[in-house]
Amino acid sequence: MTLPHGFVVQLDRRTRVVDGGRSLLGGFPTRLVRLTERARPLVTGRRVVVKDAASALLADRLLETGLAHPVTAELPPHPDPRWTVVVPVRDRPRELDRLLTSLGTAHPVIVVDDASYEPAAVGAVAARHGALLVPLDVNVGPAAARNAGLRLVRTPYVAFVDSDVVLPATTIPTLLGHFADPKVAMAVPRIAGLRSEAAPGWLTRYEEARSSLDLGAEPAQVRPGSPVSWASTTCVLARVDALAEGIGGFDDGMRVGEDVDLCWRLVARGLRVRYDPSVTAEHEHRARLGEWFTRKAFYGTGAHPLAVRHPEAIAPVVLAPWSAALIVALLAQRRWSVPAAGALCAVTTVRIARKLDRADHPLKLAARLTANGAVGALSQAGSLLTRHWWPAAAAGCLVSRRVRRAVAVAAVTDIALEYRKNHGHLDPVRFAVARRLDDLAYGAGVWYSAAKGHSLAALRPRVRG
Repeated sequence: MTLPHGFVVQLDRRTRVVDGGRSLLGGFPTRLVRLTERARPLVTGRRVVVKDAASALLADRLLETGLAHPVTAELPPHPDPRWTVVVPVRDRPRELDRLLTSLGTAHPVIVVDDASYEPAAVGAVAARHGALLVPLDVNVGPAAARNAGLRLVRTPYVAFVDSDVVLPATTIPTLLGHFADPKVAMAVPRIAGLRSEAAPGWLTRYEEARSSLDLGAEPAQVRPGSPVSWASTTCVLARVDALAEGIGGFDDGMRVGEDVDLCWRLVARGLRVRYDPSVTAEHEHRARLGEWFTRKAFYGTGAHPLAVRHPEAIAPVVLAPWSAALIVALLAQRRWSVPAAGALCAVTTVRIARKLDRADHPLKLAARLTANGAVGALSQAGSLLTRHWWPAAAAGCLVSRRVRRAVAVAAVTDIALEYRKNHGHLDPVRFAVARRLDDLAYGAGVWYSAAKGHSLAALRPRVRG
C-alpha cells in the first residue's frame, strides 16, 4: 500500500533544511535525515508531491518520522465517502438534540443510551432526528457504549462524537481525506470551546485557552513521545476494519483513558493517527469549579490502567541520560551545579557533532540540538514538580529550602511561559490560579490511581539513550 498520486506533504514548521538542501533536521525524536541525490529535487518549496514510486516512498518516510504532514486542502477526494456517527450518551437530552441538529440526516446516526436515568427523553430526541437508538440496561461506560454502536455500523468509516459537542459540517468530510494515506486508521480534529451567547466566566476562558482536550494549532501524527502523544475520542473518525477486526475496538474495561489506549494500540500495529487542527469539534467545557476540578482529577485516574497496558509509553517524562544528569545537577543547587551543567552540555554538544560529521556545520547544529534538549528537559522537570509529583514536592517543601526554591521557580516559570502562549483573555492572577488548580487536580488523580493500583509505574520517569 502506497500513497496515491497527487498526495501532498509539507515539511513541519520546525523541520529545518540544512546542508544546502542535502539534509532535513527535525521530527520526533529529532533526527538528521540525509536525502539521496534522487530525493533532493523531490522537495520543492518545502513540499513533496507524490508522482511516482520514489516520491511516494519519500513522502511516506517524512510522514512516519514527523518531518512532514499532509496538506489538508489538497488531499485527494475519497472514493467511498460513507460514514456512520455513533453517539454514546447518558441523559443530556438537550445536548444530544443540539448535536443531532448539527449532524443533519445525510448519514446514519446510532445513539447508544448508556442506561440513562430518564431514557424516555433520550429516546424522544433520537426518534425526532431519525437516529437508531440502542438502549443499554446497565451503565457500561463510554468505551463499551461506543463498542455497542460500532457492532452495528455497516459503513467503511465510523465517527464517534460525544453528546456535548456541536460538529461543523466540514469537519468529518475534511478528516475523511486523510484516509487517502492507507496507513491512517483514525483522524481527529481540534477540540474547541463551544461559543455561547452568555459572557464566559474566568474558568471558561481558561478552558478555551488551555483545555486538556485541545491539542494545539500544529498538525501532528499522534504517537507516544511526540508533542501530540494521544488524542481524545470526544470526536474522531476511524476506519471500521482497523477498529473492529484489528484491535477489537475500545477496551470495555476502561472508563477513563480509553481514548489514549486506543491511540497507542493502533500505533503499536504500525497504523497512523492524524491530528488535523484545521477543522474543529466544538465542545461544551465545564464552567463550574467543582465539576471542572473533579473532571481534571478523573483524567488523572487513568494513569495506572494505562501503565498496566502501556508501561513504556506512560512515563511522565522521558529523558536522555545526559539530560537527566543535567536536571539532577541543577536541582542540587550547589556551587558546582552550574559549572557541572555547562560541562554536561559541552560534552553532549561534542558527541552530537561527531554524529553529524557529514553536515556543513556540525558543531552549530549540535549546539542547537543540545540547547533544545536542555530546555525540553528543564520543562519536563518543572512539570514533574508542579503536576505529576506535586504531592511529593509539597512534602519536600516542608523540610527543604532547596525544594521550596525549585518548586517556586518551576511554578512561576510555567505560568509565565503558558500565559505568553495563550492566556485566554485572563489576567495573570486568575490564569495562575486556574493553571495551578489544573495541575493539582490532575496530579491528585494520578497519585490516587497509583495508590489504588499499588504501583508507582505511572509516576516513574523513563531514561533512555
